[in-house]
Amino acid sequence: MSQYHIAVVVGSLRKDSYNRALAHALVSLAPPEFTFKYLEIGDLPLYNQDDDGNQAESVKRLKGEIAAAQGLLFVTPEYNRSIPGVLKNAIDHASRPYGQNAWAGKPAGVIGISIGTIGTAMAQQHLRNVLACLDVPTLGQPEAFLQMKDDMFDASGNIGEGSRAFLQKWIDRYTAWVKQHSA
Repeated sequence: MSQYHIAVVVGSLRKDSYNRALAHALVSLAPPEFTFKYLEIGDLPLYNQDDDGNQAESVKRLKGEIAAAQGLLFVTPEYNRSIPGVLKNAIDHASRPYGQNAWAGKPAGVIGISIGTIGTAMAQQHLRNVLACLDVPTLGQPEAFLQMKDDMFDASGNIGEGSRAFLQKWIDRYTAWVKQHSA
């Protein structure tokens, strides 16, 4: 059986982030041949093209962790109808300098949760546009625009019964996507 190493990028730095909770819950639904590494993005300096020739150690670490992965899982909130700045900063760092895009060719899944009624629909669309520019094949269906509700997670942090079947279908499609594009 092949092992698949997935880099998880959570677009929120908040300690009690709903998106971090969602990422952990999704990981628990994945098949055993998938392992997940949460990437640290909060310690990256602001992207500055002048630094491309001498990238910070945190940037080199991020790029190395992405290079070691067979797939990407983006779990992001929506800030002002787009992706959080910290996520865009990480994307920009790992795609530079020109010709050294660590994201390229890595199959990705995009999902997120928010208290708003449309979930993270706009952030996901913006992220998909950025990923398309970076040559990241991104799972198109099923889309998952999740609204945070009291029963989304149980007391142990697992997906609540009302959403478990839908999210199991999502993670199953995502893992199949990674297998298809990692062959």
